[in-house]
Amino acid sequence: MASASQSPADLLALAAASGTTPQKAEQIYQEILSRPTPPNLTPEAHAQVLREQEAALLQLGNLYRDQQNAEGLAQVITLSRGFFMSSTAKAKTAKLIRTLLNHFGSIPNSTETQIRVLEDNIAWAKKEKRIFLKHSLETRLASIHLDLHRFRPALALIEGLLTELRRLDDKLILTEVHLLESKVYRGVGNITKAKAGLTSARTSAASIYTPPPLQSALDIQSGILHAEEKDYKTAYSYFFEAFESQASAASFAPPVRKEGEGADGAVPSPLAGSEQFDAESKGAVEALKYMLLCKVMLNLPEDVHSLLSIKLAVKYAQLRDVESMRAIARAHQDRNLADFEKALRDYKDELSSDPTIRSHLAALYDTLLEQNLLRIVEPYSVVELEYVSECVGQGRQAVEAKLSQMILDKVFHGVLDQGRGCLLIFDDTEADTTYATAIDTLQQVGKVVESLYAKTVKIG
Repeated sequence: MASASQSPADLLALAAASGTTPQKAEQIYQEILSRPTPPNLTPEAHAQVLREQEAALLQLGNLYRDQQNAEGLAQVITLSRGFFMSSTAKAKTAKLIRTLLNHFGSIPNSTETQIRVLEDNIAWAKKEKRIFLKHSLETRLASIHLDLHRFRPALALIEGLLTELRRLDDKLILTEVHLLESKVYRGVGNITKAKAGLTSARTSAASIYTPPPLQSALDIQSGILHAEEKDYKTAYSYFFEAFESQASAASFAPPVRKEGEGADGAVPSPLAGSEQFDAESKGAVEALKYMLLCKVMLNLPEDVHSLLSIKLAVKYAQLRDVESMRAIARAHQDRNLADFEKALRDYKDELSSDPTIRSHLAALYDTLLEQNLLRIVEPYSVVELEYVSECVGQGRQAVEAKLSQMILDKVFHGVLDQGRGCLLIFDDTEADTTYATAIDTLQQVGKVVESLYAKTVKIG
C-alpha cells in the first residue's frame, strides 16, 4: 500500500511503474484525489498540487478507458467537474472534461452511458453558466444522435444551438452545427434543407480560418449531396479535395505505435486488420471509398486501378475498405451479378455500414440486374420466367416484379403471361408518321389560305 508520507509526485511515479497492476494504480490515483489540500500553501505550491491532482484524474481516466470501464469513466468525469470547479480556470476545466469524454470512443457499447454523461454535464454547464462548454457538449450530443439515426432529438438540439450561436456570433462552432444540420436533413431525406444547411456552413466558414479536418468534412458533405443528385463528376472533385487534404495530413503525422499499449497506456483501435490509423487516415480512407464509388457510378470501373496507383492512395490500397470497392468495380466491369452479390456478402461490414455507399450500390445493383435481364431476354420472342430466374440467380417473384417495372418504363416492349409463366417480347414498332404528316400538311394549307384571303381583302 502507498504510504501517507509519500508525495503525490512519488505516488504518480509508482502508479506509472511497469510492475504496478491496474488495480494498484487505481488505488493510488484514488488516494491522490482523496487527499485534502493542505492549508496555507503558497500560490506555487497550490498550483503544483492542482497539477498533480489533474494528472491523477487523467491517468485514472486512461486506466478506465483501457479497462473498457464506461461507468468508472463517467464517475471520473463527474469527479473532475466538482474537483476543479472553484480552483481552476473555466477553459481548463472544459478541456479536461472534453479530454475525458473522448475516451468513450475507445470503449465499445458505451454510447448510452456517454449520452447520459453528456446530458448530465450539459445541465451542469447551464447551471454554472459555462456557455461555451455547454455548446461544445450539445454539439457532441447531436453528433451522437446523428450516428444513432435519432434525427428528431438531434434536430431539437441543433435548432437551440443555432439560435444561441447566431447571437454569440461564434463562427467556428456555427460552421460545425450547420454541417451537422445538413447531415441530419440528408439523413431524413430532405436534400433541399441539407443543401441549405451546407450553404450556411460554408458561408460561416468563409469568414474564419477553417481547420483542415472541418474543411474536409465540408467537402465530403458537398460531394455526398452532389452524388444524391447523380452529379458524380462534381461529387468526385469534392471527394478528391477531401482525400488530398486528409492523406497529406496523415503522411506528415507522427507514426502511431502498434505494439500493445502506448506510452500512456492507450490501447490501439485498429481500423482494418492489424494496422492502426489516426483520424486523418480514417478520413482519407472514407474520401477514397467515395471517389471509387463515383468512378463505378460513372461507368468507369476501369479507372479504379489507376486511381489506386497514385502516390497518396498506394498506402491504403490493401485495406479491406478499399478492397471492397475494388471488388464492386470488378463485378461491374464484368457485368457479373453473381460476383456483385458475392462482393456484397464478403464485404458486408465495409459496404453496408455507410448509408451513402449502401444506397448508391442498391441503385447500381438494380441497374446491373436490369442489364442482365435485357441480355437474357433480347434473343427471344417468348421465354419462360423460370429460365430467366435461373440465369440471373434470383427468385421468380423478384424477376417478375423487375420485368413488370421494365415494361412499364418502356425499356422493352412485352407482356407477362402469368398463366403460362412466360414473357412475350415484341419487336420495337416503328412510329407511324402518317397522321402527324397529314396534320402538318393541313396546317400549312391553312396558312396559305389565310394569306390568300388577306391579299384578296387588300385588293378589294
